Amino acid sequence: MQFLLALIVAGPLLGAVAALLPAPPGLKGKSPDQAVLRHGVTVTGVILLAAIALALGFDHDHPSRMQATTDISWIRALDVRIHLGVDGISLPLLVLTALLCFLCALHSYFKTPSGPSPKAFVALLLVLEAGTLATFAVLDLVLFFLAFETVLVPMYFLIARWGGEGRRAAAWKFVLYTLLGSVVMLLGLLLIGVKAGTFDMVALATDNGRGLTTSVQVIAVLAIGIGLAVKTPMWPLHSWLPDAHTAAPTVGSVLLAGVLLKMGTYGFVRIVLPIAPDGMRTFAPYLAAFAVAGIVYGSLVCLALARPGAKGDLKRLIAYSSVGHMGFVLLGIATMTPTGVNGALFANVAHGLVTGLLFFLVGAVKDRYGTADLDTLAGATGAALYGRAPRLGALLAFAAVASLGLPGLAGFWGEMLALFGAFDPAEGLSRPAFLAFTAIGAFGTLLTAAYLLIVVRRVCMGGPRPAGETPIPDVQGYEFAAWTPLVALTVLAGLWPAVLLGLTDPAVQKLLAGGTQ
Repeated sequence: MQFLLALIVAGPLLGAVAALLPAPPGLKGKSPDQAVLRHGVTVTGVILLAAIALALGFDHDHPSRMQATTDISWIRALDVRIHLGVDGISLPLLVLTALLCFLCALHSYFKTPSGPSPKAFVALLLVLEAGTLATFAVLDLVLFFLAFETVLVPMYFLIARWGGEGRRAAAWKFVLYTLLGSVVMLLGLLLIGVKAGTFDMVALATDNGRGLTTSVQVIAVLAIGIGLAVKTPMWPLHSWLPDAHTAAPTVGSVLLAGVLLKMGTYGFVRIVLPIAPDGMRTFAPYLAAFAVAGIVYGSLVCLALARPGAKGDLKRLIAYSSVGHMGFVLLGIATMTPTGVNGALFANVAHGLVTGLLFFLVGAVKDRYGTADLDTLAGATGAALYGRAPRLGALLAFAAVASLGLPGLAGFWGEMLALFGAFDPAEGLSRPAFLAFTAIGAFGTLLTAAYLLIVVRRVCMGGPRPAGETPIPDVQGYEFAAWTPLVALTVLAGLWPAVLLGLTDPAVQKLLAGGTQ
């Protein structure tokens, strides 16, 4: 188990180095470009198999216990250690990251994004995977920060070199926002480490903030929270997200929504909640207020983009929908209750599955029609995917209803549990305020349903294909292979939520209790 976790974290980095080397003569295939793309599929596939093996070998009877741990001294002067481990909170995110990276590599093998050398593309994809997996596996505050920042460089280049119109400005905006937030976060992490005398996240969580004064906790939560909120992203620190999604290539958008946004909310659960509970209790009502503001704001912007004549970009609309969906995650965390935090973690995984699928589908629509502009897609008769590409239309409708939280699909449980948690928040939090937040969040679910149904009606429905118009291809074999796992897991998580909640609940209970359970 220790070897598996070390392989999961270090394997993509080794694969990235190998991707930049010349391919051996026997493995070149038709061309060096094909060889390096196949290399990306192979490495991400091995990491996915290792993650599945780790999940199968995980002791599901004790998901609150850190497993597959490695603890090696790294920088003795600062007591920084290479400390790795997984529990019921981090394991689902590790598997989700490995799955999405493999599906992106598989998609890229058949549909390579237009841009510079595939060598650089594959290497950057693997570095991005390594940084994300490390973020969910490390148990040292300094290592967490390093892993958290590792993803900035590869994502910047993926957007700036392989993106669409406005890619350079969007990439710079992404880096500047997240980098400025991370500088503030680093100060908060150092404050905790210096005042507590350790950077070990397990020891700090077990102490549950008892070694830190309330004033230190308040300052630390404010600093760390800003950095995490930018990455989440929380309204009003979200403005980098729509531009980045709109400009990014399809696989960049999938990884940005499906994986990178989870790093911010994971930091709240893993660091802020257990290590500085008093500071978190001070800011919880403000976090909840920003969360529900983001839910309503994101939905209203999506409604505006979806209306006829708005020239709304479908990728941009899905990006703004992420602001709303991540608002439910932040609301669940702000309740500081097991119900709310479990809902946040469930919504995290559900959003990765559903929104990853949505960006794959929107990318496919854009490839076929040459645009993601809703007015152009709708046109005089509508894109009419039901009639022209029925499988693609059915998948888009499925992903939309999963995103709006239809019962029986993954999107339902996380949002419902987050609202239940807000209905009865932790002791010391204002219940009248959280009841108001619950009502606003519930109203946001109605707005979400409204704009997604409008999108389905405009894109999927419409008149028959005019005579002489070139037919568009339906779902291709490689697309079917890349999308089927996301569809299957969305249904599985919706029908059998205990698979995920059985992992997260004991770990959350222990985390909130300070390691005493």
